[in-house]
Amino acid sequence: MTGLRGYFPPKTATGDSALAPAPPWYYSGDLLTVEYRTDPERVRELLPPPLELVDDDPGAVALIWADWQSCSTGRQELLDPVRSQYKEAFAVVRCSYRGRVYSRCVFIWVDKDFALARGWHQGYPKKLGSIHQTRPHPYGPAPRVEAGARFGATLAAGDRRLAQTVVTLREPSPTGGTVNAHPMAHHRWLPSVEKGKGLALDELVESGAAAFEAGQPWTGDAELELFDAPTEELARLVVREPIAAYYRQVGVVWDGGRLLESHTSGAE
Repeated sequence: MTGLRGYFPPKTATGDSALAPAPPWYYSGDLLTVEYRTDPERVRELLPPPLELVDDDPGAVALIWADWQSCSTGRQELLDPVRSQYKEAFAVVRCSYRGRVYSRCVFIWVDKDFALARGWHQGYPKKLGSIHQTRPHPYGPAPRVEAGARFGATLAAGDRRLAQTVVTLREPSPTGGTVNAHPMAHHRWLPSVEKGKGLALDELVESGAAAFEAGQPWTGDAELELFDAPTEELARLVVREPIAAYYRQVGVVWDGGRLLESHTSGAE
């Protein structure tokens, strides 16, 4: 590809058309997290070997809504907001690899193509969806971040609503949740272009923040509903018991991951 530039396709002489620039990637976001317990077997079925269920609270799930602004090192995207702003909703469980606890994103939806591409690169199983959540504001009818404040959030994909929640804040919290509090263990999979040749890319990777800062988290209670859809399986993580809900503003830097295992499968 001599003379062609761009971290992602399309590669051109200038690289200006690339779907996303090279890392590091910087994120500022408002996170609304609802943690609950489901059937641990529904978590197990989403963990490919060598990942295993954790011993402590194996059915714990975090369903997270995030309203992001993101950019690369030059920060140009922040002044062209269509390239910076996006929303996502994702389900996280915990797993064990060689005795260490990891978080793992098992379902995730975003509403911009650049976020989709970055996620596949990181091992997130991203799909396109429609995501909305209440934004706090110090004036007018929008909720403040305070006791009694109520935040709503919805997720839809393929013209079907998949999840909705209403979170009522109660008090400041020492944590923003526990399920999504570990490094991520993700798979990067790419089928071979040759029929019957299995996977051309099969990597288990560890991924996490190169830098992290956050405001005061708040905890509260959530009303959460999941809905069936013909091509989505989020509802299989049925809500058995609520744990807690959280609101937090964060800043994150992502600058690469670490390879844990690499495999190439043979013909299927």
